[in-house]
Amino acid sequence: MSKKALFIAAALVMATVGASPASAHHSFTATYHADQLITVSGTVEQFLFRNPHTFVHILGPGKDGKIEQWTVEWGGGAALAHERITSTTLKAGDKVVITGNPARDDDHRIRLQKITRPLDGWSWDGTFD
Repeated sequence: MSKKALFIAAALVMATVGASPASAHHSFTATYHADQLITVSGTVEQFLFRNPHTFVHILGPGKDGKIEQWTVEWGGGAALAHERITSTTLKAGDKVVITGNPARDDDHRIRLQKITRPLDGWSWDGTFD
């Protein structure tokens, strides 16, 4: 095999391996209590639609009733796009109700399991799988 053919073959293998999606790059159970659910109501402060994970930052009451910022981790943008979630699905100021798994080491971080926007009835109750 010529050097050129070998180089092309190696490049194709690298491109194929690099293009395959990474699955389970970390364990959610190491970060979140998979056996617990909490619900927080609040106002969307920021919606970061991206890969590998989308984040929703909301302002809502903590355990003591004081308004706190909550960081809510959702699935990746590419996966959510298959469910018709886009970068404009949520906007700053939207009132939402979020249910999810609380983080093990942060009182204000949640892994999203369900989200509802009561104003228009929109909701998502999907899966990360």
